[in-house]
Amino acid sequence: MKLVFFFILCLWAFLSQAIVEDFCVADYSLPNGPSGYACKDPAKLTLNDFVFHGLGVPGNTSNIYKAAVTPAFSSEFPAFNGLGLAMARLDFAVGGVVALHVHRTSEVLILVKGEIIAGFISTNNTAYYKKLKVGDVMIFPQSLLHFQVNVGKTPALAFVTLNSAKPGLQFIDDSLFAGDFPPWLVEKTMLLDHDELSSHSLVCSKIDTQGAAAD
Repeated sequence: MKLVFFFILCLWAFLSQAIVEDFCVADYSLPNGPSGYACKDPAKLTLNDFVFHGLGVPGNTSNIYKAAVTPAFSSEFPAFNGLGLAMARLDFAVGGVVALHVHRTSEVLILVKGEIIAGFISTNNTAYYKKLKVGDVMIFPQSLLHFQVNVGKTPALAFVTLNSAKPGLQFIDDSLFAGDFPPWLVEKTMLLDHDELSSHSLVCSKIDTQGAAAD
C-alpha cells in the first residue's frame, strides 16, 4: 500500500511540473541531453522564438536522388523542444525519391503539389503504398521503413509532421554504404558480393560529394 501511495505521489509531482511549464524553447548555448535541450530564460523570449521560416525555402534537389529533406526538428526550430513535435519539407524534382528510411516516431504527410507514390513496409514484410494527389494525407507508423517517389511530370512538394522533437532520421543506404560500417560486414550481413558492394559504395560517395558541394 505504501508503495502504491509513493508511486501516485511521484506521478502527481511529475504531472504538476509538466503543467506549470508552458514551453521550453531550446537554449543552444547549453548542453544537449537525451531528454532534449535546456530551456532558454523565458524573460529573454520574443515572438520570433516561436516562428520558423526555414520550410518556406525550397530544398536543393541537385543530387542523385533528385530530392531534398529540409528538417524543422528541435535542432533547427528551438520552440519544438520538449513539445513532442517536429516537421520537415520534402522537395522532389521530376523522378525524385526520398529513399527507404526510418524514424523512431510516427509521421504524417500531406501532399501540396504534384503526384507521388508513398508507402511503408510492415514488420511482416507487407508493403503498403499508394499514389497520392494534392491534399491527400498518409500516415507512416513509427519505426517502419518508408519512402516517397515523384511519379508525376512536374516537381512535387510535401510537408510532414512527426510526434517527437528529435525523431531521428536513418537512411538505409547511407547507414550501410556511406558510414564506417566495415565493407566485409556489409557483404556478410546483406549477402552482397564484392562487385555489388563497390557499386553501392561508389553511388553513396557521389551523394556525399554532391551534398558537401551543396552545403
